[in-house]
Amino acid sequence: MVLYLTYLAKLKLMRKTILFFLIISTLIFSSCSSIKSTQKAINSGDYEKAISIAIKNLKKDKTKEKNQPYVIMLQEAFQKATERDLSRIAFLEKENQANGLRTIYDLYTGLKYRQERIKPLLPLRNLATGRNITFDFRNYDDQIIAAKEKYAAYLYENAVAVFNDGQYGKMNYRIAYDKFRQLSNLYPNYKDIDRYMEEAHARGTDYVFVAVHNETNQIIPRRLEQDLLALDTYGLNDFWTVYHAQKARGISYDFDLELNFRRISVSPEQIREKEIIKERKIKDGYKYLTDDQGNFVKDSLGNKIKVDKFIPVRCKLYRFTQFKSSRVVGVVKYIDNVTHQVVEQFPIDSEFVFEHSYADYDGDKRALDDTFLDLIRLESVRFPTNEQMVYDTGTDLKRKLKNIIRRNKFRG
Repeated sequence: MVLYLTYLAKLKLMRKTILFFLIISTLIFSSCSSIKSTQKAINSGDYEKAISIAIKNLKKDKTKEKNQPYVIMLQEAFQKATERDLSRIAFLEKENQANGLRTIYDLYTGLKYRQERIKPLLPLRNLATGRNITFDFRNYDDQIIAAKEKYAAYLYENAVAVFNDGQYGKMNYRIAYDKFRQLSNLYPNYKDIDRYMEEAHARGTDYVFVAVHNETNQIIPRRLEQDLLALDTYGLNDFWTVYHAQKARGISYDFDLELNFRRISVSPEQIREKEIIKERKIKDGYKYLTDDQGNFVKDSLGNKIKVDKFIPVRCKLYRFTQFKSSRVVGVVKYIDNVTHQVVEQFPIDSEFVFEHSYADYDGDKRALDDTFLDLIRLESVRFPTNEQMVYDTGTDLKRKLKNIIRRNKFRG
């Protein structure tokens, strides 16, 4: 027994040792893999990736000997990235093209940001030489401000030119607005861009008049028309499009949106009857258990054993279903008020079904399950009027109209 316990103890110790070496091996492999990834990034010119990996590892512990390779590689990647960016800036400045102004500004801000990422780690020591690693940090503030000014001036000039160019009408104002907004994000309150943006938005906005037309020989419920034109419940207005159900003074409507009813149909009132026969066995008291010879079976105390007695029951169920349906068919038209042409049209239809069930029975209702028991408690109801049926169809019609408008904008 003692030998067996000793064996178990040794086995347990061996497992712990193996697990320890596995963990150490994994950590060493992971560290080696990370170092290789950093060097690979440098060799391939992906200096930002190399810098990110090095910073991540040095943040954990910059004094560990195993992290020393990251110190050396961080210096190398930083130097090469800086040389590359300054060389690119020199070329763009010499080329002196307007489309290079944004790149110059981004490169200068990137140079500063890269330095700010490294500064919290300093000083970083080279354990081989015993000296601190040096980074050629520079102050790029003046260059950033100058590049920002040049880029902002270019954006402003370009945005104003687009604003004043009427070649594409409202789309010009929308493009100009986006350019002014880009400038505002870079340089809030730059010159008079707030005034330009307000005017560009006003001139670039489309106004759409929405109307309902009845091309059927039936009367549309007034409530339905009001619900369909309750545009505030649709949530349709967006930054560049405003929908009105009532025309406002002083507004020239760019488009009309028409919902034309083509056909309205209401089915006759129907009552469908179905006979269902249900049979089952139910418990009805008890009886004494007997054996094959007809003798009473008793328990250990000599008492007769009782068992449940089941009897068959049968019931006829008469299920009645009241049914009535309505359907509205139409078309949604997009009309350009400049050309007076239909630019798009979409079919639309909706259906509403009224259905009510109740039941009567003949026989023993104990044969019925809960679903049928609920039905026999109900009675017939009055059918909705044709007007109510058409109105109830409007809920689905409104949803479909909203989806059509949301999916199909008047301008791209």
